[in-house]
Amino acid sequence: MRVILASTGEQLGIMKLSDAIRRAQEMGLDLVEISANANPPVCRIVDFGKFKYEAAKQEKDKKNSASKLKEIKFRVNCAAHDYETKLRHAEEFLDKGNKVRVQLQFRGREMAHQELGMAVMARVKNDLVEMAHVETEPKLMGRSVNMTLAPLPAAKRKRKFLSSHDLPPLEDSDGDDDEAED
Repeated sequence: MRVILASTGEQLGIMKLSDAIRRAQEMGLDLVEISANANPPVCRIVDFGKFKYEAAKQEKDKKNSASKLKEIKFRVNCAAHDYETKLRHAEEFLDKGNKVRVQLQFRGREMAHQELGMAVMARVKNDLVEMAHVETEPKLMGRSVNMTLAPLPAAKRKRKFLSSHDLPPLEDSDGDDDEAED
């Protein structure tokens, strides 16, 4: 079997099982089989308790990296600046790998013009097309319209609405316009 020393990553070579066990005992460590299906099988000389701890830690990190669902709420009569601010937040969530639920709520007589709400949802979908794909199409549920967006792979994402701290600094022009000519 192929034996690897875990602390340094050094390959000790191909050994018999008895030799590998003896070598591990000399170091006060354990012999752990990593890949049984490989030819020859791969073992690692490591502290087994530490090995189990690291494996559990990696498994926990995998579970935590699952995307969370964030929510952005819109209104039918949303001002342009408010709309852009909310889209900026949605882009930030999508950039971090989270899913985004876009909710548009109707109040009072706004229910009579549901087409305006659907137009806002279509605009949101169109504006975020470079960051996400639609997982759940806009759907009317009671007095609100809901749509779920899932992030595109990181390499394909392109932000459209950058916040002020993401923008490059403004550069001064060479000529000074402030000074009066004599």
